[in-house]
Amino acid sequence: MSGAVNAVIKSPHLRQDFAASLVVFLVAVPLCVGVAVASGVPAELGLVTGIVGGIVAGLMPGSSLQVSGPAAGLTVLVFEAVRQFGPAALGVIVLFAGLLQLLMGVLKLGRWFRAISVSVVEGMLAGIGLVIITSQLYAAAGLKAPAFGIAKIAGLPEALVRAFGSPAALASLGVGAATIAVLVLWQRMPKRARVVPGALAAVLLATLATLAFGLPVATVEVQGLLGAIQPPGADAFGRMAQPALLGTILAFALIASAESLFSAAAVDRLHDGPRTEYDKELMAQGAGNTVCGLLGALPMTAVIVRSSANVQAGAKTKASRVLHGVWLLLFAALLPSVLELVPLPALAGVLVHAGWKLIPFRQVVPLWTTDRGEAVILVVTAVMIVAVNMFEGVLIGLALSVAKTAWQASHVKLEVIDEGVGSVKANLSGNATFLRLPKILDSLEALPQNRPVELNLSGLHHVDHACRTALQNWAERHSAADTEPVRVTAP
Repeated sequence: MSGAVNAVIKSPHLRQDFAASLVVFLVAVPLCVGVAVASGVPAELGLVTGIVGGIVAGLMPGSSLQVSGPAAGLTVLVFEAVRQFGPAALGVIVLFAGLLQLLMGVLKLGRWFRAISVSVVEGMLAGIGLVIITSQLYAAAGLKAPAFGIAKIAGLPEALVRAFGSPAALASLGVGAATIAVLVLWQRMPKRARVVPGALAAVLLATLATLAFGLPVATVEVQGLLGAIQPPGADAFGRMAQPALLGTILAFALIASAESLFSAAAVDRLHDGPRTEYDKELMAQGAGNTVCGLLGALPMTAVIVRSSANVQAGAKTKASRVLHGVWLLLFAALLPSVLELVPLPALAGVLVHAGWKLIPFRQVVPLWTTDRGEAVILVVTAVMIVAVNMFEGVLIGLALSVAKTAWQASHVKLEVIDEGVGSVKANLSGNATFLRLPKILDSLEALPQNRPVELNLSGLHHVDHACRTALQNWAERHSAADTEPVRVTAP
């Protein structure tokens, strides 16, 4: 670790990295606070996770330019965990998820996350985006959202009617809507104005408008950095035997790892520097989450929004992400009272915009025209996350992806050549598995019973046990009814 610190201090690109770190810091502040509030934990814990992501994960090898911190993609999972097990259990969940990530890194499993179907990942992000949008629309109006995804969607019309019937709710909704409008329009502003990140500009403008007009909207509650940190106690560790808690730990570890490593692949396409070492990056994420767990903070992942801002700001080395963590630490230690001025509907607007960007609208239509099976996997994964929960939705998507791959891999072709005289020739080619066995047997059993058959299996690349046994049984039955036994050419 000391060698990494020296490398940061002696970086030949320190000037570029210093400037980039300030940009990333300004992008990170509203997102850290917004994700924490949406997760149902104190706002300071989002900053703690950002600090750990910058300093701890930032100093470790793996990916040189991607930036870690609390991510909108885990908001849904964290909120459900806090609701089900309580805030005290969050530290234990994050701690053991980090240890599991470290173990996966030691076992060199990081590269295998690249084998996950892109449709499952995009479906996961789309489902998360939908849940974030629906829950934060309630928050933007100052209303309490229903607990489950389907109920959130079904209750939106009623919530809208309630909002228009309450001046306070209408003012809150207006602040949230204005925040989203600023975020959308900010990209069209002159380049000089866009030096200030859109999320920060939107939150600042919403805060100033709330203060200037005295709007009756809720603001962030601040406990202080030390008051918010709650290391897990003995009671929380005692709940480790609960199967539901163990399942949540596994979900945190797998989803955080997948999001981080897919982010690394995306960031690598944005620059020409050193490529990501996936196993080391997985260990860096695990080390960061272990520290976050010990502090009772939110889980961290690599975040593509901050990472792309880091690259676009001209960062050259890991010094930029470490320095951004230092700025977050100084802000949390010296200026926590500033957060009390931030209106909650503004943070909800930032997260609605972030959730919208998670939904891959542009990919769905082209994917449907080229591979409808993958498009169905994407949509089903997203719908299941909304209807059930994120972990089970992802598992369903993975199961569909494996089933589709197995079906395609078991492609087999049966060609029958019957010239009317002599023996009938049946040529099998491809991969004969149990998935296609009914089709194979139907075709073979339709062959004439009173004529000899030549069964050519030399074109098969693979024959599983079920198919081999079934073909042997068919050949014995056909030979018993014929004057000549079936002649088989082995694969």
